[in-house]
Amino acid sequence: MAVTSIAQQDSVEIQKKNDTIRIGGMIILKKEDSTQRRHVSVTIGNRRKAGNSNISTASWIIDLGFANWDDKTNYASATTDGYIVNKPGSPSLAENDLKLKTVKSVNVNIWFFMQRLNLIKHYVNLKYGLGLELNNYRFKTALSMKEGGPNPYDLSQNINHPFIFRDSISFSKNKLAADYVTIPFMLNFRTNPSNSDKGLSLSAGVSVGYLYSSRNKQVSERGKHKNRGDYDLEKWKFSYIAELGLGPAHLYGSYSPNSIFEKGLNLMPYNIGIRLSNW
Repeated sequence: MAVTSIAQQDSVEIQKKNDTIRIGGMIILKKEDSTQRRHVSVTIGNRRKAGNSNISTASWIIDLGFANWDDKTNYASATTDGYIVNKPGSPSLAENDLKLKTVKSVNVNIWFFMQRLNLIKHYVNLKYGLGLELNNYRFKTALSMKEGGPNPYDLSQNINHPFIFRDSISFSKNKLAADYVTIPFMLNFRTNPSNSDKGLSLSAGVSVGYLYSSRNKQVSERGKHKNRGDYDLEKWKFSYIAELGLGPAHLYGSYSPNSIFEKGLNLMPYNIGIRLSNW
């Protein structure tokens, strides 16, 4: 009886001292608030700290940057082949005529999603995604682009392919827009996989884009005109791409070794800007 009494007393004391009772995977937690009311909560199963997933996904990543091109056009050949049309008695179009307004030539990328696949302990990853690449190339000079038709300086002559020429008026806005559906592939290196806000992140690889829209938009005394056409632009765009992240700040860049035009003009496009993402 004495042993039983002591055992019962110890059992009561233990229950009074402990507010938590664990039965296997069940946890019973007793609490008392300021009104002296007792509350009991029951948790079934143990909480576990989630580890790094082998696949990480981010949606709706935005890039804001500048668009430009590296001009390697042979202007003599392009003129002979009729892709550049010059006004008789006026200076021929040259490299300076196709230079862009740097600040107003913009690149905006909208990535529907990007995924990072773990390759080596989250320090080395494969990064890929899907999105839209939107480029606006703003001309400095009064250039116009045509899908074909009468020679603007000799209406009796018809040109049966796209061409570019110096127009007779000035434009307040004059740009070539080229938009692509793009898939990037990159190798990603991270110095601090456990915290994306700290450490260095470097990615490099390639992207493949398909042209789904192109147009020459002009604003002048003639009004606003959005002339849609392919202008002999290459349907496929292959680029080398890179991304540099330092904590939450990210920079991106791309360069295509191929001209955006199939024939005539030889212009290699490139972009650089900031990536709005801490992933």
